[in-house]
Amino acid sequence: MKVVKHSGSIVDFNRDKLKASLLKSGASIQVVEDVLAAIDKEIYEGISTKKIYKLAFGLLKKTSSSHAARYNLKSALQMLGPTGFFFEKFVARLFQAEGYLTQTNLFLSGKCVGHEIDVVINKNDYLEMIECKFHAKNETNSDVKVPMYILSRFNDIKDRKHLIFTKNDTLSGCWIVTNNRFTGDAMAFAHCSGLQLLSWDYPVKNNLRNRIDQQQLYPVTCLTTLSLAEKDKLLVLDVILAREVLDNFEVLEQIGLSSNRIKNVVKEVSELCKYI
Repeated sequence: MKVVKHSGSIVDFNRDKLKASLLKSGASIQVVEDVLAAIDKEIYEGISTKKIYKLAFGLLKKTSSSHAARYNLKSALQMLGPTGFFFEKFVARLFQAEGYLTQTNLFLSGKCVGHEIDVVINKNDYLEMIECKFHAKNETNSDVKVPMYILSRFNDIKDRKHLIFTKNDTLSGCWIVTNNRFTGDAMAFAHCSGLQLLSWDYPVKNNLRNRIDQQQLYPVTCLTTLSLAEKDKLLVLDVILAREVLDNFEVLEQIGLSSNRIKNVVKEVSELCKYI
């Protein structure tokens, strides 16, 4: 059976790939098989992968909000837009959880011009800049022009002293982080130039998805018990991670949730952040 991808290309329906993604949600094998059986009855020649995703998400949600939330992770990252400002904050939280000090939204003077820097990380006085490339659509990847451009910016500021954590900080490394993917040429150029890349599925063993799972750093946008408007309100209040809700129940009252809905949100977050 043929299905239509987000890009418009037509490919064979890959049931095994769908099964693997459902299992990654934490759902049991029986639940996954039940979901697949239900989808088998609904799909048709030429169905879009977006439609299949919505079917799977809806069926998962009926059994477990937290499993549906985790299955929704990639889409949830795309909700950290539209400009990517909240994605930058999310990336900073990710590195903080790994023991880094972070600063966001900096303006640093280079040898030639000034540069807006998304995130600077610091571990053991080794400072690196991070450029975040946010994409709101699945089919948009970061090509070779991205690392080429960012390398030129890094070279302009790396040998100069900056006021970041101290008065005499220098940047020694550079990362590029995207919520989607890099093209092959982009990865080859970055590897050759000494740039660190982090994307949804790269590197293979320590990619963005795996790091989120390992640290349980799910964005608040993945929660199924909140509306889009409520998620936006939390982001504006600097509640970026789902687990931050557990430390601040009052923020849910602040955005207008009833006590019953607060219980549902807390239950989903608790289940989601216990899963590894």
